Amino acid sequence: MKNLTIATAQFENQSGDKSYNLSIIDKLAANAAANGADVISFHECSVTGYTFARHLDKNQMLDLAEFVPDGPSTQRLIDIARKHNITILAGLFEKDADNNIYKPQICVDKNGLKAKFRKLHPFINPHITPGSEYVVFDLHGWKCSILICYDNNIIENVRAVKLLGADIIFMPHVTMCTPSTRPGAGFVDPKLWENREADPTSLRQEFDGLKGRAWLMKWLPARAYDNAIYAVFSNPIGMDDDQLKNGCSMIIDPFGDVIAECRRFDNEIAIATLTPQKLTDAGGYRYIKARRPELYGDIIAQPHHSEQKVVWMNAQE
Repeated sequence: MKNLTIATAQFENQSGDKSYNLSIIDKLAANAAANGADVISFHECSVTGYTFARHLDKNQMLDLAEFVPDGPSTQRLIDIARKHNITILAGLFEKDADNNIYKPQICVDKNGLKAKFRKLHPFINPHITPGSEYVVFDLHGWKCSILICYDNNIIENVRAVKLLGADIIFMPHVTMCTPSTRPGAGFVDPKLWENREADPTSLRQEFDGLKGRAWLMKWLPARAYDNAIYAVFSNPIGMDDDQLKNGCSMIIDPFGDVIAECRRFDNEIAIATLTPQKLTDAGGYRYIKARRPELYGDIIAQPHHSEQKVVWMNAQE
């Protein structure tokens, strides 16, 4: 494998405004390509917006959703990829011929659709059907996979796609800055966003504290470290419907180190070059080889017996 240069993006999407969101994707893809990136990754539902979908009924969701790959948004993404000669990963709502609704992240390049992954654990809207399979695909000689937001909190998913061969996992999210039973969690006041130029310090404290980045850093580097993978995390910045999101899109290497991160209060990209040697130098490479699945394979495969019902607002973590 050769080195691969990847950009991860953050931007403030507009709810339901696909044309606007695609225009921002176009601009950021152009920027990434001009700076040498082979691939750019955007957040969950970056084409459509996300949080507003909690208010929509089945017919409204069907109006918002599109066919993939024949729908206009997928075709527009392919056009953008072709124009800038870059591979793009972006998210939207999908429907099929039977009016089932899914929440995929798709990967396109100048030649068309390369991969589609449907979120395994969707909860933003009750009319969304969970995905039922993993995906592993090739990008420039690298084996890649996609897990969307909450999928990454179930650690078996990350290990599963690693065992299927993935060395890069794209992790599009809309997360952080929401209520949770976790100490320190909660919303961030939108007034801080409105006043970000006059008082960036107060906003940064909220974004980087336990409501935001400090929580993320408890677990995201461990996914990369334990599995010897590159984690490409993408998250929106600014208002998503009535909720404020803190961005900090980042790329983490197989040692669990952040090698690129968006830190501005604005639409932005961060770029890193991925090198194959880290995949085998990292401790996770040795840990996987030392596994003894005969000891715990059946245990891990057992169904859990919890009666707890996941509520979408708290399930962001």
